[in-house]
Amino acid sequence: MSRCQRVRHFLLPVLALLLVCFNRTGVEAGSSEVGDTRPKIVAFGDSLTAGFGVSGEEAYPAQLQRRLDELDYRYRVINAGVSGDTTAGGLRRVPWVLAGKPDIVILELGANDGLRGLSLEQTRSNLGSTIQQLQQAGVTVILAGMKLPPNYGQDYTKGFEAIYPALAGQYRLSLIPFFLEGVAGSSALNQADGIHPTKAGYRIVVEQVLKTLGPVIRARANPPRLLKSRE
Repeated sequence: MSRCQRVRHFLLPVLALLLVCFNRTGVEAGSSEVGDTRPKIVAFGDSLTAGFGVSGEEAYPAQLQRRLDELDYRYRVINAGVSGDTTAGGLRRVPWVLAGKPDIVILELGANDGLRGLSLEQTRSNLGSTIQQLQQAGVTVILAGMKLPPNYGQDYTKGFEAIYPALAGQYRLSLIPFFLEGVAGSSALNQADGIHPTKAGYRIVVEQVLKTLGPVIRARANPPRLLKSRE
């Protein structure tokens, strides 16, 4: 048997196994989507969205889905969080997010920029470009505000915090003033790293999100009617 034949003899079973696994995964992943016509809410963010350190069912997007179901809001929540993502990484992922045809995007990015001390101007520019692309595609964007620990210096922390209300005003977005309100700084609600919430912490995050998301959903269900001018 030649060398090429030996290699082919070894690789064919491996490739066949990979193909079976790929097809099985694709069917399982797609099976829950078949016939699901609910409008989509994409939770677009970093590890705070992905649910670093907790199970997928404990992360905020999954908990948000259960709360929406309880409130009879017929929406489907998709977790598009990537641990370690910066605003630059998020900007590169916008086409992928749009491919899923979301109706609402909850944009939670920037914490990693701040923790790394990246340029405030670049962070704002990346977030602005992300928002523009989403809005141009007809997506309703909800922006999640972020804050930094005080040890990064007053000028930097205040400048960072100001990015979010400024962008919300510029692009007329609904704003979650601080995504981790009531959770940040609590040892009982955060994991050992002091940054990522526990299951209980994410439960509070969901209620903060709903304060902003709820009115957006209700407004979409009952759009304002334009009054006819009198002749």
